[in-house]
Formats: sequence, C-alpha cells, structure tokens
Amino acid sequence: MTESDLPVTSSRRSNLKLIFTVLFRPRRGMDMVAAQEKPAWLLPMLILSATLLITVIVSGYFKAHAAAMGQTVLPADWQWWTTDMQNNYMTAMQATQGPVFVYIIPLVSGLAQLWLVWFIVAGLLHLFSALLGGRGSMRAALNIVAWAGLVFAVRDILRVIFMLIAGHGISAPGLSGLSSAIFVSKLLAAVDLFLVWHAILLVMGFSQADNLPVKKSIAAVVIVLLLILAIQAGLGTLGASLGGLMITRPF
Repeated sequence: MTESDLPVTSSRRSNLKLIFTVLFRPRRGMDMVAAQEKPAWLLPMLILSATLLITVIVSGYFKAHAAAMGQTVLPADWQWWTTDMQNNYMTAMQATQGPVFVYIIPLVSGLAQLWLVWFIVAGLLHLFSALLGGRGSMRAALNIVAWAGLVFAVRDILRVIFMLIAGHGISAPGLSGLSSAIFVSKLLAAVDLFLVWHAILLVMGFSQADNLPVKKSIAAVVIVLLLILAIQAGLGTLGASLGGLMITRPF
C-alpha cells in the first residue's frame, strides 16, 4: 500500500462509520455531513439503490406468486375506483405478469425516481435556502439530502422483513388507507414516521451547512417536501386514472 492510498482508505472507513452516526446520533452525523468539503453523496445513494433492488425483488416474487395462485393484490383505494378503472386494472394485471413487468420496469422506474427526486429536492432546498439568506452550496445540499435519505433504506429493510414474515406484499403503505379520495390516498401513502425522520435530518443539515435559523430551515424543508409529495400524488392519481399501473416510490 502506498501513502497515496491511505487518505482514500481512511475516507471510505469514515463514510461507513458516518452511516451509523447519521442514523443513531443524528445531530452529530448531520453536522459531519454538513462539514464535508467534497461530494459525499455516492455511498448513501448506492445504499438506497441496493435496498430498492432488494425490495423490488421480494415484492415482485410475492406478486408473481399471488398471480400464479390466482390472487391479485388490489390497491388500497380500490373501492373508490370507477368500474372502468377496475376493469382496466384487472386486464392490465393479467397482461403484465412476466419478469419485465414484475421486476425490470419497477426497478428501472424506481431507480430513475430515486435519483431524480434526490437531485430535485437538493436543488429546491438549495434555492429556498438562498432565498431565505442561506450561504450553502449545491454540493452541500446534494450531500445532505442523500445522507438524510438513509432513513428510507431502513424503511426498505423493514418492509422486506415484513413481507418475508407475512408472506405477501404491502398493499397500503403509509397512511394511504385513511382517505377515500385517490389524490389524498396517494399523498398519504408517502407519509409515515420515516418521512418525519427524514425531514428532521434535513433541517439539522441545512441549519448547519447554510447557517440558517432553525425556523427558516423548517419552513424550507416543509415547503419542498409538500411540493414533492403533491407532484408524486398527482402523478399517482394520473396513473390510476389510466389503469392503475403507475409505480410510485417517494424519496
């Protein structure tokens, strides 16, 4: 090993330790993320991509198994769909039982949404922070959003464990079962304790990195997350109206 390899090895080890620090000592962890002088978003984004892959494989397996047994997992808001929407959904389900629809399309769309939403959220938070007087950089915003997103990797792991124990997929994520309106149901599907955890980490990170008062950081985070959730709910509603085939996975 040469001397030039030592800083790289040390950086990798510190980033691995940072995973547990962010999750179990969030204040210290987000302070460390905010202090990063170089792009440090790749590791958490790769972890999120890996847990997404595992979730798609497990949920796809149970979806294929249910289809083979003549069972169909219906959406949580199924009872509120029109008859035409229900018929279109059942027809589409029968035509989309192959590996491409069960594994590849959900994985590709999920990864695209994961990375796109990460970049958009970071950009919007950086913009709102600047408007509120923050002095951070886009690099810091990308780092903070990526590391704060590790909570969703924990959620993915817990969902996989639940599916393996229960022996079936998850049909009503988040609070989606509390509303009869399709748009509200899609919106509530993304609302859970992990979203709150994610928001808290974002507030900690941007308060430190951009030298923003906590109240301004909270305002920026809440506005951006509500905007993203509304867009995702709108796309989910549009997908439901076209046959209920849109696969949604909030960041």
